[in-house]
Amino acid sequence: MLYWLLYPLRDSISLFNLFGYLTFRAAYATVTALLIAFFFGPRIISFLHRKQIGQHVRSDGPSSHLRKEGTPTMGGLIILLSVLLPVLLWGRLDNSYLVMVLVCTVWMGLIGILDDYLKVVRHCSKGLIGRYKLLGQFALGLGVGAWLYFAPVTGGQQGPAQLPGVRTVDIESGETSITASETTVPFLKQVRLDFGLLYIAFVALVLAGSANAVNLTDGLDGLAIGPVMTASATYTIWAYVAGLVLFGRHIARYLDIPGFYEMSELAVFGSAVVGAGVGFLWYNTYPAQVFMGDVGSLSLGGGLGMMAILTKNELLSLLIGGVFAVEALSVITQVTSYKLFKKRVFLMAPIHHHFEKQGWAEPKIIVRFWIISILLALVGLASLKLR
Repeated sequence: MLYWLLYPLRDSISLFNLFGYLTFRAAYATVTALLIAFFFGPRIISFLHRKQIGQHVRSDGPSSHLRKEGTPTMGGLIILLSVLLPVLLWGRLDNSYLVMVLVCTVWMGLIGILDDYLKVVRHCSKGLIGRYKLLGQFALGLGVGAWLYFAPVTGGQQGPAQLPGVRTVDIESGETSITASETTVPFLKQVRLDFGLLYIAFVALVLAGSANAVNLTDGLDGLAIGPVMTASATYTIWAYVAGLVLFGRHIARYLDIPGFYEMSELAVFGSAVVGAGVGFLWYNTYPAQVFMGDVGSLSLGGGLGMMAILTKNELLSLLIGGVFAVEALSVITQVTSYKLFKKRVFLMAPIHHHFEKQGWAEPKIIVRFWIISILLALVGLASLKLR
């Protein structure tokens, strides 16, 4: 919004030329998200307290969680507000990639709101029935997959030539092309997988998998939001590099990654997620004043999944979001083992509860998972050059 209002006035007021720089808009999206979270956080928490929208703790869970009974949940509303408003303010809404990631985030957030409402307000213990939740997620994924397959962005809609402060670059020779149904293979140069029409289903699987993996990780104070910020920062760097032009050369071509200018605008969204995450962590850190609930975990997971899809990092997302992948895999393993052999692999799933049962203090689990997520993100970023 601010881009369209102020950037056209750059000839009259040179200061407004800053709004043409992606780095400026991304940085201030982070700051704006943080300030919104700080301003609205206490008000939303107070509202949740008054309405008695509190967390119900499972009786079969770790005993240390019993004291969390009644802690306000649905705090993901703070995150949603802190992400959406900065992106609307600082992003270029003529960018189809940015619009699509916003749509996915809101869609997943609405599913989360319905699930939380049924569990906390209507006191339906299971919330939204699992198959209906998956139906909503896969419907979104199939729609996104079809859009990407049948109406792909091929580069040059906005054009690197419109970036201030850099030389123009020829679209045909400068950008790295990739077909709509392909995805990259991490660490391997010029190796891509072509799913053909099955790519539509693949996108749906990635999107639903990412959303539910973050949802499963959200079980300890601040556990999920740390890796979310790390993964979001990683995709932000990747998206920015994918659209970067220096000295007339498209960096994506040098690094042999799919890239064109449309991808770079995702940096505004990713930066807003980081700012919103820091602001939310202020209230969610141990001991938490508020939990994000499904509205937060599903919307964040959907947003991260969409960034992985749009930057063609669907497979690399298993590494960048390794903590989420392990959490989801621990649940799948536990359920499969019990159904087939009537045996449990872990003391409790997801795996963070397994460590709790072993006597690990909650802050120790949280910080160690954060450290692991940072290391995995660095390895993921290293693959840019290792190609």
